[in-house]
Amino acid sequence: MDYLLLFVTSLLAATIVPMSSEGALAAAVALTPGEWGAYLAVATVGNTLGSVINWMLGRALAAGQGRRWFPVSPQSLERARQRFQRFGTWSLLLAWVPWIGDPLTVAAGLLRVPLGLFIALVLTGKFARYFVVAWAARELVTG
Repeated sequence: MDYLLLFVTSLLAATIVPMSSEGALAAAVALTPGEWGAYLAVATVGNTLGSVINWMLGRALAAGQGRRWFPVSPQSLERARQRFQRFGTWSLLLAWVPWIGDPLTVAAGLLRVPLGLFIALVLTGKFARYFVVAWAARELVTG
């Protein structure tokens, strides 16, 4: 599989585009098991950058708080802030989880989680998930 295609697939899968990248990573590794580490790195970086896009979207939305067009009511925003603070920024390790990961990364931007901390936590979680997928695909092919 082409590295650029895997990168774009992984990046888009981390945004609000409804798609998954685990199958693409597993297929790439199955086709070329000797390159599983490179595929792991490409998918991890692409997916993490997709989450950074979500974080930036959250930061842009934060600038509109209090305006009529702002898509979240002050009460809903406060509930989200309390929930995020209850589970803490460590919850960003779960940014890879379907259905909760994308809103979590947007909320992190909206709630002004520092970008460096955001990247460190999101990258760690996404790397761990992709490591399991890539390793399992390699093991299935190579025995």
